[in-house]
Amino acid sequence: MPNMRFRSSRVLSILLVGLHMATAQAADTYAENPGAEGDGTYSVGPEYKIDPDLTDRGNPKGKSFEFSMPLANSKIFQGDDKTLEPAKKPVRVERKISVYVPAAYKDGTKAPLLVIHDGPGQLNLVRNALDNLTISKDPNRSLPAFIAIAVENGGNDGKNSERGLEYDTMSDRLARFIQDEVLPAVLNNAAIKEAYPHIAFTENPWGRGVIGCSSGGAAALTMAWFRPDLFRRVIAYSGTFVDQQDDDAPEEAAYPLGAWEYHSGMKLIETSEQKPLRIFTHVSEKDLRPNDAEETHHNWVMAGQRTAAALKAKGYHQRFVFSQATGHCDGRVFQQTLADTLVWVWRGYHAD
Repeated sequence: MPNMRFRSSRVLSILLVGLHMATAQAADTYAENPGAEGDGTYSVGPEYKIDPDLTDRGNPKGKSFEFSMPLANSKIFQGDDKTLEPAKKPVRVERKISVYVPAAYKDGTKAPLLVIHDGPGQLNLVRNALDNLTISKDPNRSLPAFIAIAVENGGNDGKNSERGLEYDTMSDRLARFIQDEVLPAVLNNAAIKEAYPHIAFTENPWGRGVIGCSSGGAAALTMAWFRPDLFRRVIAYSGTFVDQQDDDAPEEAAYPLGAWEYHSGMKLIETSEQKPLRIFTHVSEKDLRPNDAEETHHNWVMAGQRTAAALKAKGYHQRFVFSQATGHCDGRVFQQTLADTLVWVWRGYHAD
């Protein structure tokens, strides 16, 4: 039995290496020309209404699935990291994975995908957007038939929590977890395979997006920043581009101020070679907490504005939205802007 486990592990490793190589090759042979439409800075509010494309308009529906992944079975986030304080901040035993396959998806094609942090997160709005915009006749107001995968966090929030470890750590751990554990679990889920026997995901990183809010927003950028070979489309609402990385995390040695380093401190966006990414960011007027001093490493509004400015100065395709009279991860902002955001972030994408 030990030899069998060794062979199985070795075979899996070989398969994953092959998948990563295929992903890189797909990116090398793919090109798109999205243009600059929708790039730039926008202000919304103070009054809000839901975008009709984010409502149920009676169009054909896809299929929804849900299953769980025990943390103990993970090789990357087992829930026992030494930075955690489970007595104060409990860790989940298992995380739920919610999947939506739109009606426009054709079984056997290599689907683009959107990972949603803090699942189910914005899945209901994304579902409606897919139902309405994958069949749109307007080429400037349409979406590809991507599969939405909402991944529940590992539990709690902030430093010394499993969610904080997953989302606020400046490393490629979360990207690897999604790539090596979550995506294979989706493809091998019995209910999903019964409905779609030949389901597949594109290896093209331009066909892979990530959305999140708060620490989930920072995590969306971090996944793409550290692994642009895997994910290239980023949506970050109320991003926690502040110093919320665990103080005792090994990554502190390289990135002592956590996600604050993107725009200040080390100024990673400014000082790094431009990466092949398309990035949406947002900040709410009231993202600033009452106790946040003007120059601390915990100022959400400042961090959001500096991140957007750094991306613009570096020449990224970037879109920044400032929402008036709204709070942290405010649902009204999603209801008004998410359809526009999805259309913009997928602008230029075409099948391999």
